Amino acid sequence: MSVDLHALLEKIHDDIDEELSSTPDVVVKSPDAFDVDKLPINKREWHRLDDVVAVAVDLKGSSKMSTGKHAASTASIYEASTDNAVRVLHDFEADFIQIQGDGAFGLFWGENRYERAICAAITVQTFSEYLTNKIADKWKGAPATGYKVGVASGRVLAKRIGTPRNPAEQEPIWSGKPVNYAVKAAQTANAGELIVTGDVWDEIEDNDFLTASCGHSGGEPGAVAELWHNVSIENVPDDARDGRLLRSVWCEKCGADFCNAILAGETSREDAKAVAEKSRQAAQLAGGLKRVREKRKKLRDAHRIGLRR
Repeated sequence: MSVDLHALLEKIHDDIDEELSSTPDVVVKSPDAFDVDKLPINKREWHRLDDVVAVAVDLKGSSKMSTGKHAASTASIYEASTDNAVRVLHDFEADFIQIQGDGAFGLFWGENRYERAICAAITVQTFSEYLTNKIADKWKGAPATGYKVGVASGRVLAKRIGTPRNPAEQEPIWSGKPVNYAVKAAQTANAGELIVTGDVWDEIEDNDFLTASCGHSGGEPGAVAELWHNVSIENVPDDARDGRLLRSVWCEKCGADFCNAILAGETSREDAKAVAEKSRQAAQLAGGLKRVREKRKKLRDAHRIGLRR
């Protein structure tokens, strides 16, 4: 093999000069009109979606897993984790899914996007608890693992990048905050934790099914309690650092009912009103969330068409 390095770099330099000489076209798309398969390729055009929810899942300790003498067990862990994370994203109707190493991210847009995304995120967190226990039982010396989950939302610009006329070497790219911030939120979390950004919290904070527990503990009735905690998301700008953290998973007794109630658009529980309000007040004590709340509301009101409610 040989490469004409001079010609390659010259072609790249020409392309950079051309790209930076003028701005590309940006076409605003509604959720119904947006089609990943029709994203531009070899064309100076990007498609814009104004409100996309990204769910990122990251497997803790994956770099410590051996591919030497324990290759078979490592492969088994990857299949049990990544395959099922993708299955969850698919079953909650993610509009786009991409595997990244031992993790993945899913994008949700259109109707009920926040409900579908947050239910998918909690479901990954729930099966991760089972996965972690099974791995610990089977391989005593295995690194501590489990999924860390992040959820973020916002505007994206998308197009298809890659080798011209070779679809096998082309991939959609998603420029904007949602994927980046969801990944950063997942990286901030520990195994078994879910972190949402302030944008996402603003959309779910009024849902009593999400902000307050069902009250069960070990299958027995108990007191309804707060579920979320304030957290600072690492490696993002100051105005995006204030997030909310969840360590709970779906209840074995009533998790399915709660999940389907959320997907159906239900938000109110009489038994949770006081706790849910307390949770909202706790979130407002996080300065960043409070500072940008009005700005986010104005932006959301400007793009209400196609929102879930």
